[in-house]
Amino acid sequence: MTATSALALDSASVNAIRTSSDALPTGSWQHGGMLGTHDLPPLNLQALPPEAAAWIARWQHAEQLLALRDQALVDRDCELGQARDLLQRKDRDIAWRDAKIEKITFELARLKRWKFGASSEAMNADQRRLFEETIAEDEASLRAQLEQLRSEAAATTVDAKPKAAPRRPRRQQLPEHLRRVEHRHEPESTDCPELDCGRPMTRIGEDMSERLDIVPAEFFVHRHIYGKWACRCCQILKQAPSIPELIEGGMAASGLIAHTLISRCVDHLPYYRQVAINARSGVHTPRSTLAA
Repeated sequence: MTATSALALDSASVNAIRTSSDALPTGSWQHGGMLGTHDLPPLNLQALPPEAAAWIARWQHAEQLLALRDQALVDRDCELGQARDLLQRKDRDIAWRDAKIEKITFELARLKRWKFGASSEAMNADQRRLFEETIAEDEASLRAQLEQLRSEAAATTVDAKPKAAPRRPRRQQLPEHLRRVEHRHEPESTDCPELDCGRPMTRIGEDMSERLDIVPAEFFVHRHIYGKWACRCCQILKQAPSIPELIEGGMAASGLIAHTLISRCVDHLPYYRQVAINARSGVHTPRSTLAA
């Protein structure tokens, strides 16, 4: 059997298809395109010859494939739009970080110029020492910010996936060397509250919570009392030798001197602020005394 004879339909099949086409409403052929399976009235495939039913089944299958392809194209367009929005947001973030890095780099260069420029030679040693501490701190802070921004920009460039929501940080345990002040809380009555029972209850455990507290700096006075002992017969006076101090004849003990130096040199707290802090405790410490 040749291909022409295989595709050929008998007169019964042609008449059945012609009858189905005549059942279409008038004007349905003027849609400006090919008709789909949804445009045809329902057909009884069992009444058609096998060749005609096979061709209609292939047609319906092709229509389903086209519908699936159209839906896949719509989904792909949505995904492309989301990816485009994400890339635009990443581009804005990178541009903002680049501007921030450029600003911090400029401020760092200006600090270096103030520190090492020719204008610093006009200052004396005391003036340069006043600015060195502040400039060193600002320079270290700017360097840290610069490194952080560069690392974030590099991570954003490498990994384009959106970051997950940050997890809530876990609270660290309080240091074990701190002194613990225990406050125990027990119910007023340890009997069973049920009316039918009322028997004593058994302790099965406890819940514990810790909170950090601080005792403000407390000023106190060392009072040294040296007893005088005399011999009435020999006319001899005896007394214990005085305890050596860091500043002989001064009113500041070693603890106050250490606290003042740490506040000034380590915590960078000026003397005039220490005067105000000490005044809140009712202690007058002039600036000239602290700086002496």
